[in-house]
Amino acid sequence: MVLLYTPPGTMGAAAPDFSLPGIDDRLHALADYAKAPVLVVMFICNHCPYVQAVEARLVALANQLQPQGVAFVGINSNDPVSYPEDNMDNMKKRACDHHYPFDYLMDESQEVARAFGAVCTPDFFVFDAARTLRYRGRLDDAPRNPTAVRTQEMKRAIQALLAGETVPEPQQASMGCSLKWRE
Repeated sequence: MVLLYTPPGTMGAAAPDFSLPGIDDRLHALADYAKAPVLVVMFICNHCPYVQAVEARLVALANQLQPQGVAFVGINSNDPVSYPEDNMDNMKKRACDHHYPFDYLMDESQEVARAFGAVCTPDFFVFDAARTLRYRGRLDDAPRNPTAVRTQEMKRAIQALLAGETVPEPQQASMGCSLKWRE
């Protein structure tokens, strides 16, 4: 496991387009989320302990904010051959077992991860209604310990966008396992 921190996001960058298969056996594209005032794109996977540590908090946040129109999308870009825990069958099982309320997509070619500049799991990107990047950072200030959370930075960023306000600075890097690139 290689621990990485996300680089700063290029604020104002447009969300890269994508069309990826989901655990529901349908293709999902960026345009499918056009009506959402905020889009949260999360590069996650099944086997990463950093994702596992925030998984319940992601599910709770999505359940809390989806009624306000916020769209959440999980994308798994890990190589499913070298990391079979991250293959589509196991994605379906994990999403079911953990009650994912969001689309969970497979980026087997890894082209979408490259287009976004994703480097680790979890890696979070928050876009406004125009699909302009407004936040790239960590979920909260306690990535490995849910009982120690004091500030929910991504939630605060989403709420600012919903209120038509500027996302608070500074944005702290997310940390996690390196994406598992194909050889």
